[in-house]
Amino acid sequence: MVKDRIIKIYDALSDRYGPQGWWPVIKQIKKGEFGCFYHKNDFSFPKNKDELFEICVGAILTQNTSWKNVEKALINLKNAKMLNCDSIIKANKETIGELIKPSGYYNQKSERLKIFAEWFNSLKKDPTREGLLTLKGIGEETADSILLYGFSIPSFVVDAYTKRILSNLSLINENSSYGEIQRLFESTLPRDFRLYQEYHALLVEHAKHFYMKKQNKEDFLLSLS
Repeated sequence: MVKDRIIKIYDALSDRYGPQGWWPVIKQIKKGEFGCFYHKNDFSFPKNKDELFEICVGAILTQNTSWKNVEKALINLKNAKMLNCDSIIKANKETIGELIKPSGYYNQKSERLKIFAEWFNSLKKDPTREGLLTLKGIGEETADSILLYGFSIPSFVVDAYTKRILSNLSLINENSSYGEIQRLFESTLPRDFRLYQEYHALLVEHAKHFYMKKQNKEDFLLSLS
């Protein structure tokens, strides 16, 4: 059954790659130097409002680019003491755009960060998926990333890697919608944000090994019955 294979896939990926510790946060390595920190087996992040906002910013900036580029943009914001809600609200779009330039589409993304910061600042309780999707530039994947990794709300994230892997394993077809794929996971797995975080992160890690453009390896998951 498809649902049995979803569980077997998680177990196989977990055995092969181990804990992932997503979503990474920016930490000071030494004076004046910041780096990306993965917190394996520690699900207590984000620990404060600034870390929560940082995760949301990362989810927005990672649209149409690699995490390596996002990390550069986040470190630029951190160095400028602007990786927080109040600073983004007060700054002009040009200043933000210059700092996040490594993430690409910086004019567009700086506008989205300003809009998001105003919304974030007005929050009185945990957000809803519907509410996030009303914000300019926030699509399903970004909304689910914010909910899952920022607010620890179990909303399974479906990215291009997830779709590629499941399609190759014949668990979905190429035309399956985001919602259909998300429901496949959410109807199979316990509603545990920690499990959702790890599963999504493991799929991304697996894709790096088997599904990048220049690679042509047979996915070991194909052998799972």
